[in-house]
Amino acid sequence: MATLHQATLTPTKLELLTAWLPGRHWYPEEVVDGLQRVAGCRFDDPDGEVGIELLVVRDGTDGPLVHVPMTYRGAPLEDAEST
Repeated sequence: MATLHQATLTPTKLELLTAWLPGRHWYPEEVVDGLQRVAGCRFDDPDGEVGIELLVVRDGTDGPLVHVPMTYRGAPLEDAEST
């Protein structure tokens, strides 16, 4: 059975992606303006400690479709800092 979460995130996922996507070497645009969620799904582990959300987003009505996996966990993973 699915668990529906009622939450308000600030900033929103789309706001985070709007700022993050232009810096990715694989993203074909230099600026994101009007990012829209096209589709998505989320998988949680039974204990609620980790999960992944898969989003398909588009910039405007004719921008590129991009599949963005977003992961989360309840606490930082030890020894996993970026180098």
